[in-house]
Amino acid sequence: MTEGITNQQIGNSGSAGDHLWQSCVEQLAQELPEQQFSTWIKPLVAQVSDNLSKVTIFVANRFKMDWVRAQYSQRIAALLEKTYGQKIQIELVLTQRESGAKQKSSPQSFEAQVLDEVVDAPEDKALGPGKNKLNSALNFNTLVEGSANRMARAAALHVAGSPGQLYNPLFIYGGVGLGKTHLMHAVGNKLLSDQPQAKVLYIHAEQFVTDVVKAYQRKTFDDFKEKYHSLDLLLIDDVQFFANKERTQEEFFNAFEALLAKKSHIVMTSDTYPKGLTDIHERLVSRFDSGLTVAIEPPELEMRVAILINKALAEGSAMPEEVAFFVAKNVRSNVRELEGALRKILAYSRFNQKEISIQLAREALRDLLSIQNRQISVENIQKTVADYYKIKVADMYSKKRPASIARPRQIAMYLAKELTQKSLPEIGELFGGRDHTTVLHAVRKISGERQQLTELNQQLHVLEQTLKG
Repeated sequence: MTEGITNQQIGNSGSAGDHLWQSCVEQLAQELPEQQFSTWIKPLVAQVSDNLSKVTIFVANRFKMDWVRAQYSQRIAALLEKTYGQKIQIELVLTQRESGAKQKSSPQSFEAQVLDEVVDAPEDKALGPGKNKLNSALNFNTLVEGSANRMARAAALHVAGSPGQLYNPLFIYGGVGLGKTHLMHAVGNKLLSDQPQAKVLYIHAEQFVTDVVKAYQRKTFDDFKEKYHSLDLLLIDDVQFFANKERTQEEFFNAFEALLAKKSHIVMTSDTYPKGLTDIHERLVSRFDSGLTVAIEPPELEMRVAILINKALAEGSAMPEEVAFFVAKNVRSNVRELEGALRKILAYSRFNQKEISIQLAREALRDLLSIQNRQISVENIQKTVADYYKIKVADMYSKKRPASIARPRQIAMYLAKELTQKSLPEIGELFGGRDHTTVLHAVRKISGERQQLTELNQQLHVLEQTLKG
C-alpha cells in the first residue's frame, strides 16, 4: 500500500503520524534553500489524525498561514501522498493565540501584511562583525567544479577578486539545489579573506522584503539606507520573490542604483533568467540583465561522482568509486538530492555496521529508486514532451522530419538519456527503431545547444521538473 508507512506502523498511529510528517519535512529540507526552509517550514507543527487521512498544520499567525498555503501547501500534500500512498487532507489553522484575533476585512498587499510581523522585531542596523550572514563552510575550495557550473564559478571568482569591475551585476540562475547559494557565499568569503574590512551582506530576497516593511513602519529609512546603500558587496538570493511587491521593487531599484554608482558589486540568484521573471518591473529586469547572466545546470555524471566522494570524505567516510557511480546514475536532478542520498547511505551503513557497497546503497535508497523507476519512463517522457510542444505522441516514433516534429523528438531523446537508465540502442528502439547513432547525435546536439540557448535551457528545466513531479 505504501512506501514509507507499513501496516505495523499504522497500528501505532502516533509513530506512523510522526514518520509521515517527518518524511515530508526531510524532503522539503532537501528541496528548499536553507533560509526558506528555516523561515517557513521548520517552525510548523503538525497533528496527524489516527487513521492518517488528515494532517492539521498549526501556523503562528495569519500572514504566515496565507504564505504557506500559497507557496508550499500543494507540495506538502504531494509529498505526504507519495509517502503514504493515498490522498491526505491538509488543513492549515492558526495557533490558539492567533485564532481568536479579529480578521482583517479588506485585502492587503504583501508588504502591508508583513507589517503585523515586524512591529516587535528587533532592530538590525548597520553591519557589524558577524552580521554578514555568510557561511564560512561554503567556499570555492568546497565547491566541486564541472561543466555544469564552470562558467558561473569563473565569473564568481572574478567578482570576488575584482569587485566593482566586470560582470556587475552578476546574475546566476538555475533550478533548486544546484549550488547557486554556495557560489554566492563563496564570493563573499573570498572577498572578506582578501579585504577583511569590506562591507559584505548575504540575504534571501524575503529578508529584504521584511527590511523594507520595517523601514516603512518605523520610519527608519536612514538606517535602511545605511545598511544597504553603503555595502561593498550585496549577495541576494531568489530575487523572483520580489514579484508583485511594489514597495520592495522600488527600494531595491534605489539600492541597486546607489551601489552601482559607488562601484560596489551585486550578485543575485533566481530560478529563471532575468527576462523569464514575471510581475517584476521592466526597469528592474533590465538592470538584472545589464551585467553578466550565467546558468548553473544539473551536474553531469562525473561531477555528481566527485561531489559524492568529496562529501563522504568530509563526513569522515570513504565511498568506493563504484558506489558513487551507482548513486550518481540514479540521482540526477541536483546537488541537494545527492547530499540527501549520501546521508541515507551513511546512516544505513553506521546503523547496520556494514561497509558501504552497491548492495547497501540499493537497500538504503530503495524508496527513492522505486519512486524514480515508477515515475520516469521513456513513454512518459515522450508523452510529456509531445504535450508540451503540441505534437502527437505518434510523431515520436514516425519517420516525419519537419523541424516542428524533429526538434521535440530530439529533446525527448536527450531527456530519455538523462533521466532513465536506458542505453542508446534501447532508446532508439523506443523511438521507432532508430539507430543508436541517431540518439547520440540528438543528445549531443541538445546538450550543446542547452549551454548556448537560454530559451531552450528554460524549456528543459520546465520539462525536467514536470517529469520529476
